[in-house]
Amino acid sequence: MRTISLGIGWLCLGLSLDAWSLSGQQIEIVGPNLLKRVRRGWMWNQFVLQEEYTGSDYQYIGKLKSDQDYGNGLVKYVLSGEGAGSIFVIDENNGDLHATRRLDREEKAFYILRATVVNKQTGQKLEPETEFTVKLHDINDNEPKFSKEVYTGSVPERSDIGTSVIQVTATDADDSMYGSSAKLVYSISQGHPYFSVDPNTGVIRTALGPGNMDREQREHYQMVIDAKDMAGQRGGLTGTTIVNITLTDVNDNPPRFTQSIHEFRVPESAKSGTPVGRIVATDRDIGKNAEMYFTIVSGDGMDMFDISTDKETQEGVITVGKPLDFEKKPSYTVEIQVQNTQVDPRFWSPASKDMATVRIGVDDVDEPPLFDRASYVMEVKEDAAVGVAVGSVSAMDPDGARSKVKYSIDRRTDMDRLFNVHPGNGSVFLLKGLDREETAWHNVSVIATEFSKSRQKVQQLVVQIASALQISASTISPGKLFIPQLSHVTVSIRLLDVNDNPPTFAVVYETFVCERTTAGQVLQGVNGLDSHFFYCALHVCYNDAFSYSDNTAGILTRRANYSRLHQSVYLVPVVITDGDYPMQSSTGTLTVRVCTCNREGNMEVCNAEALSSSPGLSTGALIAILLCAIILLMIVVLFTSLKQQRKQEPLIISKEDVRDNVVSYNDEGGGEEDTQAFDIGALRHPDTAVALEESTKQRRDIIPTDAMLYSPRRQRPPPLVWLHHSAMLENDCNPTAPPYDSLATYAYEGEGLVAESLSSLGSVSSEAEQDYHYLSDWGPRFRKLAELYGAEDCDFS
Repeated sequence: MRTISLGIGWLCLGLSLDAWSLSGQQIEIVGPNLLKRVRRGWMWNQFVLQEEYTGSDYQYIGKLKSDQDYGNGLVKYVLSGEGAGSIFVIDENNGDLHATRRLDREEKAFYILRATVVNKQTGQKLEPETEFTVKLHDINDNEPKFSKEVYTGSVPERSDIGTSVIQVTATDADDSMYGSSAKLVYSISQGHPYFSVDPNTGVIRTALGPGNMDREQREHYQMVIDAKDMAGQRGGLTGTTIVNITLTDVNDNPPRFTQSIHEFRVPESAKSGTPVGRIVATDRDIGKNAEMYFTIVSGDGMDMFDISTDKETQEGVITVGKPLDFEKKPSYTVEIQVQNTQVDPRFWSPASKDMATVRIGVDDVDEPPLFDRASYVMEVKEDAAVGVAVGSVSAMDPDGARSKVKYSIDRRTDMDRLFNVHPGNGSVFLLKGLDREETAWHNVSVIATEFSKSRQKVQQLVVQIASALQISASTISPGKLFIPQLSHVTVSIRLLDVNDNPPTFAVVYETFVCERTTAGQVLQGVNGLDSHFFYCALHVCYNDAFSYSDNTAGILTRRANYSRLHQSVYLVPVVITDGDYPMQSSTGTLTVRVCTCNREGNMEVCNAEALSSSPGLSTGALIAILLCAIILLMIVVLFTSLKQQRKQEPLIISKEDVRDNVVSYNDEGGGEEDTQAFDIGALRHPDTAVALEESTKQRRDIIPTDAMLYSPRRQRPPPLVWLHHSAMLENDCNPTAPPYDSLATYAYEGEGLVAESLSSLGSVSSEAEQDYHYLSDWGPRFRKLAELYGAEDCDFS
């Protein structure tokens, strides 16, 4: 038995067929009256099942039929795929297909299954496995849902009709491709008549004109929007949402003063920047549209006061701009203007500004005295006598009472009490003598104190209170009850110089002159401090050896030959005077040393005192040298003490009886014939008592002559000669000196001493006359030599 397929068109109508041919032939319409049988296997591919079945029995889907099923019960239908056996079941004998439970298209729209036919006895497949689809047919079982439960939007106030505010969106889970179950329509259920909504897009727009949408009248609006499926037809499902709309502010309101006239008072002592008062203006707008600024546009106080805006409160703050003076002007009037900082051109007009009048009264206060100058500069000569007036200061009470002023010196600026001021007239005078060379300027502070009647009344009141309380008036300080009004002014006093200091040399002058020079040669230029004129009395002091030149202000030689041996140093007095009145003068000394020079005039050898322009060692250097000397002395003392503690070694270590030693006395003695120098017998028996006894005896060739040569009444020789002779005497007169020959060296060339070296090897040859007068300074032994060699040059005493 074969079943004729009616075509897929039935499926499109949503109808279920009782059976579909599985295999065999299908009748195909070829022409108007001609049918042609076509051989095919499976003749179906889709079943349609309505969702949300509410029946108690299994929902019938359709019937599967195979050409191999001849009705003899040998065919078995087998189902596999999505939900086979659980959601979908098939009768294996007749091929009926059922759904076992309620299905929801929104959960799953279709299922893919596979079916085949097998022989019950052999299990052999009679048909190949073929796939088919079970599609769920949609019904309107889902209501529209908005993406938000509450929408929030805003629009500027005074917007035109049709201005877009916000768009709402809803979705429907039903099939939009089938029927109108998912076709939505938007509408306003609450919130008329201010806004409208597009039924198809959900865009909300303004519905009233600018005059009806004023934020200052109403700022917040709330609407309920519906979304209905089935294109809004009856029987459709509906979803709702809430939309909150706020009108944003625009600058459509100008600021306005709360009152047209304001009055304030300020003390005249108020400093610049001191607040005087606040004025208030209101603006119905908010935020930046309510920000305002104030200006003073007219009035006699435009230059005396300023106004600014408090950023937090938007109030106008009036402050003092310049110092006030009650005595000059006790009150001011100004006109204040206020306007917004940001202006909307759509709403601006001349009425966007507001004006107010402000009257400011100045209160009189007790002011300190006022000096007629900011500072004073005075001059006085440095030799002015004590009590001389230097200048005067003047101050007055600026108040109407014109109280008296008392002057005094601020002693913190005049610690030495050099000046004073008359308390009544302000005259500044000297208390002590002044010296411009010590301090050229003096700066003192003069105090002007107001001596008012009110202070006197307070003092009288204090006395009365103290008398009533039977206490001392000093226990109640009037200063605590009444603060005196005082002011300070700086007085700079310049000391004018007078000629009260003699001129002095700028530096210590020291120069040299060659033994052979030319007359009129300039040796040294001299300059004085505080000096204008120089002269010297060389002809009085040095037999015209030098002269002074007014043109060069220098010292000139008066002759061609100078003897370093005759006189090595000249101390030239120079008298310095100035040209002012009274004339001052002083005498300076120029040191001129005579030196040996070469042909070019360069110094080669000078006197023992070295030329030096060094100002000397500093205190720190002297201290350092002293410390080094002390340390070296301590080291020498320590070394000497350690050496004395050491055990003396025997004089004769070896057993040799005879020792040859060299004895040098530098005295040109008798040589080998001098056999009295020592007793050599002591060397042959050093261990005997005789040798020890002889070792303590005085040497026979030495006669102590120290006491004889230098008696207390005779002058000791100079340091250099004394060093030579003292070394010789110390060795020769020592009774404990070893009796054997030893080497004693007395070589000392006198380096660094005034007498210089005794050797003739270092002397410098000079063609000038030799001066031997210095031999007389060497002591009695050289006095005869000085008389012999210096007789012809002794023209000085």
